[in-house]
Amino acid sequence: MKLATLRDGTRDGQLVVVSKDLSRYTPATNVGKSMQAALDDWACAKPQLEALAQGLEDGRISGEAFDEANCLSPLPRAYQWADGSAYVNHVELVRKARNAAMPDTFWTDPLMYQGGSDTFLAPTETIKMADEAWGIDFEGEVAVITGDVAMGASPEAAEKEIRLVMLVNDVSLRGLIPAELAKGFGFFQSKPSSAFSPIAVTPDELGDAWAEGKLHLPLEVTYNGATFGKAEAGIDMTFNFPTLVAHAAKSRPLGAGAIIGSGTVSNKLDGGPGKPVSEGGVGYSCIAEIRMIETIESGAPKTPFMRFGDSIKIEMKDANGQSIFGAISQTVEKYNG
Repeated sequence: MKLATLRDGTRDGQLVVVSKDLSRYTPATNVGKSMQAALDDWACAKPQLEALAQGLEDGRISGEAFDEANCLSPLPRAYQWADGSAYVNHVELVRKARNAAMPDTFWTDPLMYQGGSDTFLAPTETIKMADEAWGIDFEGEVAVITGDVAMGASPEAAEKEIRLVMLVNDVSLRGLIPAELAKGFGFFQSKPSSAFSPIAVTPDELGDAWAEGKLHLPLEVTYNGATFGKAEAGIDMTFNFPTLVAHAAKSRPLGAGAIIGSGTVSNKLDGGPGKPVSEGGVGYSCIAEIRMIETIESGAPKTPFMRFGDSIKIEMKDANGQSIFGAISQTVEKYNG
C-alpha cells in the first residue's frame, strides 16, 4: 500500500492512496483527514486504506492522475523526528573530517539526535538558505513511521509498530556543526528542515527488499544531473530499524506518527572508504563523505558544498526499475527573508 499527502491549503494536507505504479490516486478522506489521523487509528484505518488500494489496482476505482509536484511530505509536520546514524562508516568519516575520535561504543550503541519536526519541506520544495558559507549538504536516508511504541520496548516489539517506510533528505549545514557540537548540547541550527519522499509505503509493499528490519535496495542520489551515489541501503547498516526504534523508546514512549531515520546511507569498499561512481564505486549519499576521502587522499577536500542553484534528487527503484517512493527533487536558493 502506498500513501501520500496532497496539498489542499491546510497545514496537514489531504491523505490519498496511490497506485503501485504512481500513476493514479484516490482520496482517503473518508478514512482520515490526514496521514496523522490515519496513524492515530491505524487498526481501523489500515483495512479501509487497503481496500482503496486494491480498488485502484483492479480498476474498480478509476482514480485521478497523480503528480508528485502536488505532494507535501507524507507527514508535513510530526510529533517526533529522531535521526540515527545506523551506517557507522558514515559517522567514522565525518568525525575524521572534524578531527574527532570515534568511541568504540558507536559500533554497539546507536547514535541519534532529535530533529525539528514542525516544518518539514515538501519533496519538491526549494531549500532556502541565507549563506553558502554554512556548508549546505544533502543526506540521503531511509526512515520509518511508527505507531505507538511503549517505553522500554524490545526491538522485536518495536518492529511490530513500524507502519510506513519512506526516504529522507536530511539537510545539514556542515559549517555550523563543529561550533554547535563543541558546546556539548547537540545539533540545532545546523539541522534545518528535512524533506521526505512523496510516497510512504507499508513494509509489505517492499516484498523481499524489506528483510531483517532493513531495506535492501540501492539509494539513487543525483547531484546537479549526475549520478553521485547508489549505495545499497541494506549493506553496512550496523543497526536495523527495530533497533533504532527501540533505542528511541528506551526512556520514553513514542507516539503514533513518530519518524525514525537511518542516517546517511553509506557503504564501505573492500573494508575501506568507498569510491566515487566514476571510479567504479557506489559513490556517496552526502557531500561530506567525498570531501573526507579527498582529504585522506590529497590532504584537502576538492568538492564544494552546495551552492545556490545546485539541485539534488533522491530516489529508490525496485528490481523492475519502477520508482517506489517517488523522488525528492530540490534546488538550493538564497533566502532573503
